Amino acid sequence: MTPNTQLLILGGTGEAAALAHRLSRIETLDVVTSLAGRTRAPVAVPGKTRSGGFGGAEGLAQYLSEKSVDLVVDATHPYAARISENAATACTAARVPRLMLSRPAWQEKTKDRWVRVPDAQSAARVLPDMGRRVFLSTGRQDLTPFAGLPGLWFLVRLVEAPQEPLPLANGELVLGRGPFAAEDEEALLREYGIDAVVSKKRGGQAPYGKILAARQLGLPVVMIDRPPVPNGEIVYSVDEAAAWVEVRCKAKPAPPALHA
Repeated sequence: MTPNTQLLILGGTGEAAALAHRLSRIETLDVVTSLAGRTRAPVAVPGKTRSGGFGGAEGLAQYLSEKSVDLVVDATHPYAARISENAATACTAARVPRLMLSRPAWQEKTKDRWVRVPDAQSAARVLPDMGRRVFLSTGRQDLTPFAGLPGLWFLVRLVEAPQEPLPLANGELVLGRGPFAAEDEEALLREYGIDAVVSKKRGGQAPYGKILAARQLGLPVVMIDRPPVPNGEIVYSVDEAAAWVEVRCKAKPAPPALHA
């Protein structure tokens, strides 16, 4: 009997979970989704999962060899630059085909007031001229650059409460997992008297409500650009990624999902 194709999905995003669900219906494919382990209660995905890092590019290359991985789909967050770089290096070393699944980035609209910056440090530098109350929507990993702004007040939203106090002098933490409707985001910004929003250009619909809300209220958005992606094949939808896998594992296309 021919062994099943072994697929590793570098996950942690909604697109990675959707791809795992889509491919789980292919009997000749074994799927393992790797999660960074930063969230204590990640969204469940079908197939096997692993949590935690690999030990850099060398560790990932060793894992690919030891587990006889045939294909890799990098469906990590658009800002997980180091993971993507390690995946590119490891797959080249292990001679494993790699695909990047990247959600399309948001595009600025006519009524948007975006201030584009390359990183969180740059965002912190421009904020004092934009208001005193800020909705800081960068994620837990990028809060430190804003610690040196004691004159500002920050509203921070995270999926889970952090184990350590936030590194900010003034502000409030709210918890929630998207998607968030634009009208709810607008109500949140009004309730806290927000003057400016800081966001990454994540793309996708789930976090876009705050951008629509800022547009409606005429608030400036400090938009942190995405890091560059490694060279290689890239697609922008779950359907395209699934087709890439199906061709390479010589499987019949997965049947469409059943809807209640």
